[in-house]
Amino acid sequence: MKKAILLLGIALITFSCSNSDAEDIDNTVTQSTSDALNLPTEFYNYANPNLPNHFRMGQVAQIDNTPGNNQVTNAGATLGRVLFYDVSLSANNTKSCASCHIQENGFSDPDRLSEGFEGGETGRNSMGLANARYYDNGRFFWDERANTLEDQVLMPIQDPVEMGLTLDELVTKIQAQDFYQPLFSDAFGDANITSNRISLALAQFVRSMVSYQSRYDEGLAAVNGDEDDDFPNFTELENLGKDLFFSGRTQCSNCHETATFSGDQARNNGLDAQLTDLGVGGVTGNNNDRGEFKVNSLRNIAVTGPYMHDGRFASLREVVQFYNNGIQNSPNLDNRLRVRGGAVRRMNLNNNEVNALVAFMNTLTDESFLTDVKFSDPFVRQ
Repeated sequence: MKKAILLLGIALITFSCSNSDAEDIDNTVTQSTSDALNLPTEFYNYANPNLPNHFRMGQVAQIDNTPGNNQVTNAGATLGRVLFYDVSLSANNTKSCASCHIQENGFSDPDRLSEGFEGGETGRNSMGLANARYYDNGRFFWDERANTLEDQVLMPIQDPVEMGLTLDELVTKIQAQDFYQPLFSDAFGDANITSNRISLALAQFVRSMVSYQSRYDEGLAAVNGDEDDDFPNFTELENLGKDLFFSGRTQCSNCHETATFSGDQARNNGLDAQLTDLGVGGVTGNNNDRGEFKVNSLRNIAVTGPYMHDGRFASLREVVQFYNNGIQNSPNLDNRLRVRGGAVRRMNLNNNEVNALVAFMNTLTDESFLTDVKFSDPFVRQ
């Protein structure tokens, strides 16, 4: 890829933070930008990926949490990509957003807890970011303490363990780097750098992380969207796992919904009977929310371990075995994990069926997403 200038010849860009047209801008990148960044001569396509029908139609479009005033644009997501990988967003220039959200790991962290800028550990496991835009209530973090993605992206930067900056310090550090001025101009129409614009650009980049090119997607297209049919590109074991996943016996698809395999709200999935980690209840103060955690997308789940909010399970097999016979009862246990009469659901899967569910979840891995250069580190390493 050439180190060059950003998209020449564009006279008019629609900017994510405004619904009005911007004035003509100079898209020439300074020499410092060219030296520091590895960007294409034309913007990558973040705004309009070639999504399959099962993403463009039906329920998936209805759970998109993108706000009207921050639609994904190519220029905005490009700026967000640079910010996402910039270690200057931490107090001692050692950590970026990408330090805890690694592309080859589905933008998750393979460690149970992530390491902050001074070596401290985060309180919870760093979840994968694929299809973050498809979550019905639009809230973020395991305990859903962020009302929007725009709120969420600034919070790790300010966290005293994770990145350790104030917003004023953040803006000052970004302003000090010459290569950012043309990037902000392309994204917002002028070079003014603010924490709000940083938030908007980071959120655009995260929402552009749509995963839709797995073997599951190929199989669903081959049967014209009918999940009940055997997928011709699946093995017998994978098709058995698919049937189990979408069955009433397991209830898997009742929490991981639509082709995005994401949830609609936080739920108590029976990890602990005592609810020592309050989850959402620790944010809302409502006892009925104790032990509830965000239901994240299963896209690329095979590469995003360890699993659960605290990373307690090292493998997908452990996860399936937990849901098979390890769910703990508590007053807040989600009713989808109970049977008639209130008893805890036991799936009673045999060994082959456990293997089948794991095999099916492996079909959700999107190798194109995990290696796509438009989501990769744009900084030139010397």
